[in-house]
Amino acid sequence: MFIKENSAWINIELACEYLDLSRSAYYSWLLNYEKHLEAAKSHVELSKKVIELFEQFKKRYGSRKLSEELLKLGILCHRKKVAKIMDENNLIPCGYKKFKVTTTNSNHKYKVFDNLLDRNFSVQKPNQVYVGDITYIHTDQGWLYLATVIDLFSRKLVGYKMSSRMTKDLVISALHNALKSRGYPKNVIVHTDRGSQYASNQYKQFLKSHNLIGSMSRKGDCWDNAVAESFFATLKKEYVYQTQFKTREQAKLGIFDYIETWYNKVRNHSTLEGLSPNEFEMKYYYENSGTFMIKSTKIKRTFNV
Repeated sequence: MFIKENSAWINIELACEYLDLSRSAYYSWLLNYEKHLEAAKSHVELSKKVIELFEQFKKRYGSRKLSEELLKLGILCHRKKVAKIMDENNLIPCGYKKFKVTTTNSNHKYKVFDNLLDRNFSVQKPNQVYVGDITYIHTDQGWLYLATVIDLFSRKLVGYKMSSRMTKDLVISALHNALKSRGYPKNVIVHTDRGSQYASNQYKQFLKSHNLIGSMSRKGDCWDNAVAESFFATLKKEYVYQTQFKTREQAKLGIFDYIETWYNKVRNHSTLEGLSPNEFEMKYYYENSGTFMIKSTKIKRTFNV
């Protein structure tokens, strides 16, 4: 270090001889020193970017999603390295809580639909398959129930409804909102669990009147509706369990904001090429009709870390 810091005015050959050090050993050390210094600077810059993205995405992303966001910026970084930086800076993403509330009552007299989906979650275009389900949100006023409808193609929340009561009208309204937002498509498979709300005569009549095809999971098998269950887990981990809702109205407004400004618009999905649901649909329409435009999803990798 002394030789390097004073190399402008001392004779390196004599200094090495005085220190009983070969010049080759000195230059080898100097080369490694510069590499380590550059690596340290790169690590600091990468850490700043990881911290920035962690805050930008509201502390909801773990190492995998943060590494995907870095890649979008042209920064190729292994997930393990991002995880190490998160650990060094105590960046802990939102966690889970657990409640035991039953939203599915399959012990009823109604006839159920066959399982047409059969865990085939791969869909080629929008408005082919919707999945619906109900979950619960805790507030100081009591439970708020959320019924959702997701387009399986893009994982987009195309319809939803919230209420203090878990009724057939709740799920019918959510589905009606989905159809309205999508221009009332026909022959869509609508897959749900076997809950009494979805098996009711009124719900079946709604499907028939709108030329929709009913499908239901096997009894007691949540994996048959895994996409809907996954959304609820994400919603609660990233938002609900981090918030204390005083009223149902406060919860409604917050969940509306989460869905419309975050989940559909911003949140990336590994199953959607790292895009958000809105971006994935825009990409599909642009590639298939040229009607919509979206920035290229091709990543130019400018440097590695």
